[in-house]
Amino acid sequence: MPRVPGDPLTRLALAALLLLAAEFGGAGLLSTLEYRYGDLLLRLHAQQQQADPDIVIVDIDERSLDQMAPLVGRYPWPRAVFAELIEGMARQQPAAIVFDILFSDADLASPEGDAWLGDVARQQGKVYFPLLRLAGGDAQGVPLAQYGALLGIQPGPQARDDARVALLLPLPALAETGRLGAINYTEDADGVGRRYHLYLDAQGWRIPSLPARVGRDLGFTIPPQPDLLLNWRGPALSYPRLSLFDLYDDLARSVPRRPRDELRNKIVLIGSTAAGMHDLRSTAMGSLFPAVEIIATALDNLKHGDALRAAPPLAAPLAALLLLAALFLAFRRRINPLRIGLGLLLATALFAAAQYGALQLRWVMPLFTPLVFAWLYYVASALHAWLRERHERERSVQIFSRFLDPRVVQNLVAHGEAALALKSQSRQLTVLFSDIRGFTTLSEQHTAEEIVELLNDYFSRQVQVIFKHHGTMDKFIGDAIMAFWGAPVDDPHQAVNAVHAALEMCDTLEAFRRHLGPSGEHFDVGIGIHTGPAVVGFIGSANRLDYTAIGDTVNLASRIEGQTKGVARVLVSADTRALCGDAFDFVDHGSYKVKGRTQEVRLYEPCRRKADASDK
Repeated sequence: MPRVPGDPLTRLALAALLLLAAEFGGAGLLSTLEYRYGDLLLRLHAQQQQADPDIVIVDIDERSLDQMAPLVGRYPWPRAVFAELIEGMARQQPAAIVFDILFSDADLASPEGDAWLGDVARQQGKVYFPLLRLAGGDAQGVPLAQYGALLGIQPGPQARDDARVALLLPLPALAETGRLGAINYTEDADGVGRRYHLYLDAQGWRIPSLPARVGRDLGFTIPPQPDLLLNWRGPALSYPRLSLFDLYDDLARSVPRRPRDELRNKIVLIGSTAAGMHDLRSTAMGSLFPAVEIIATALDNLKHGDALRAAPPLAAPLAALLLLAALFLAFRRRINPLRIGLGLLLATALFAAAQYGALQLRWVMPLFTPLVFAWLYYVASALHAWLRERHERERSVQIFSRFLDPRVVQNLVAHGEAALALKSQSRQLTVLFSDIRGFTTLSEQHTAEEIVELLNDYFSRQVQVIFKHHGTMDKFIGDAIMAFWGAPVDDPHQAVNAVHAALEMCDTLEAFRRHLGPSGEHFDVGIGIHTGPAVVGFIGSANRLDYTAIGDTVNLASRIEGQTKGVARVLVSADTRALCGDAFDFVDHGSYKVKGRTQEVRLYEPCRRKADASDK
């Protein structure tokens, strides 16, 4: 399999883009989460909405089922009950009477009730009944060219003359009124309803929904799209309700207990909220939402023209791309992942506020998926950044442990300064050169293996001294040592620390000579120190790099070391001496001509101050 080009950050971004394309291309891996989060916002939004008080539900509730049983038997009741109910309500002159009950089967036990209901429906011009489009069986269905107009089904531009559709219709007498509408339930991919169809397409014919059919007769504007994204008015039972038993019982009384005009100009929906009727649906407002209230919500939206609108399809992908691009650039610039995370947290809050604010303007903005992608990309990139930082930290420790006291290295890494120290830069340094005297004599008295062992022992002791005084070990040049102060860690007391190191190196030399015994009689060192500007950093080729200092300061320190023979074990330049202030006593050894310098260099021998020496 070919390797994806680019660095890990780029590959992560490409992977995120591919997953993003798959998600919005139809995979829908996060669609359930998107729906659930959107439903939460819809419920919050619905709490601020008011159900239209002119849409009233006559409810076949649990009480109606219990109280009507002694009067007319158990449900389903004789059709005469509903005929009598229509006649009674019609006297109050409602705007419309809408049934959410399918009267599809004839009542064989009481055919006169069916006839009465049919007569009442024909006489009253404001009564509407539902139909149901069936899945499958269209070949033997209703021929629309013959019966479509009678049923209120309109042909579209592409309507087929031979179209048939399987329909569950109400009783013929009710169907002949033409005041029919489909009550098929529209569900999203997760099985939850959030919209209501305005019409169903059947081979180019448009079967109006029950709310659309009623709304058209009442003069509501019917949008051209096939469905409404419902603007919910609250949880279940938010619309004004009358128990069907109370209404039915009141109609039989000579002196009604309820106002005679309480249904005047109302849209009256007759349906059930009783759990035993199994007419409950899963919606964004809850899993047991009465179907009759879904129809009420659709009618409410049509009446007020305030159904929700879906955001353009590209809104969510563009939001995701914007977030991913911002994160990619932030990680590319190596901004602290914690700061990026805080920024993403703020962006999440802003997106959530924007999504809720858009809902107040009736726009549904699916922004949960972009945020999930952003957080997943953030976690992956932050993990990569952490692994990269750990690798760099380990590399820095490995590199700088060659030059610095391990405690200094850990401090460098802990403060995030190791990467900065890797860069070449100009600094003021104090450079120390130490060269062994009498090495030839020592070599003649020992084997090569012994000489190597002796040198390793000596160098180890002196390097510990350099580290103790915060110096940086540069390199070994044969039997010479080069060290400096002032990089990679800033050292405001670099000259003092370097001289302290030089004096202790002399003490260490004496201890080493005693360790050697008679063979160490001629073993000695010369140490030269100078302070000045130098370039420090990793210098070399791609195959070999060394952390070192270069420049005139380094050369002069080496030349000063060359002047120590026969003069003093340690000599420092006037620049170093000036920076030491009164930390030491100095013996002025005068000026010397050194190679590469036209002017003579004044040299000083540092000594511990008498009080310090006596304490020591």
